[in-house]
Amino acid sequence: MKEAVHIGGPASAGPDLQELLGLVARGDQDAFSRVYDAVGGAVLGLVRTVLRDPAQSEEVAQEVLLEVWKSAARYRPSRGSAMTWILTLAHRRAVDRVRSAQAATHRERRAALLERTPAYDEVTEQVEASLEREQVRRCLRGLTELQRQSVTLAYYRGLAYREVAELLSVPLGTVKTRLRDGLIRLRDCLGVSV
Repeated sequence: MKEAVHIGGPASAGPDLQELLGLVARGDQDAFSRVYDAVGGAVLGLVRTVLRDPAQSEEVAQEVLLEVWKSAARYRPSRGSAMTWILTLAHRRAVDRVRSAQAATHRERRAALLERTPAYDEVTEQVEASLEREQVRRCLRGLTELQRQSVTLAYYRGLAYREVAELLSVPLGTVKTRLRDGLIRLRDCLGVSV
């Protein structure tokens, strides 16, 4: 009979996830097996919501759990719960996979365009990109501090709204409101039509 692992709430009969991660950090394979059993479904579920592809989701979930094994010593209880840490690893790895796939698609499209386009003006593209970045920076400076922090953490660092709320020590509803307001102000400043 397997011993219960407590993920959240008061622990009664078995070690909690935080204690198990401490054991995993010291190379305890049995503790890792229990962590795997306790969080594997949640990790796969989160990754699947980001990737949608079942095969890629399973691959990324395995990568995340391998990362938990290798980097359990990096977990800091003072920065959040063990489950939050693991799910943050999962979310970041899934987002990285999406970005990697998008970058590969973008590279393939650019390569195809380069083959068809006789004169590719790289300087013009760099100038336009530089101007766009400066306009985004200017618009970000027009936000309130909380709006700017929320937008930066959520959209540039890829954090979930709940993670942003934890990092900024503000309620989740406040973060959602500031993000919405900030994005509306950015949209208006950048002249983007919806």
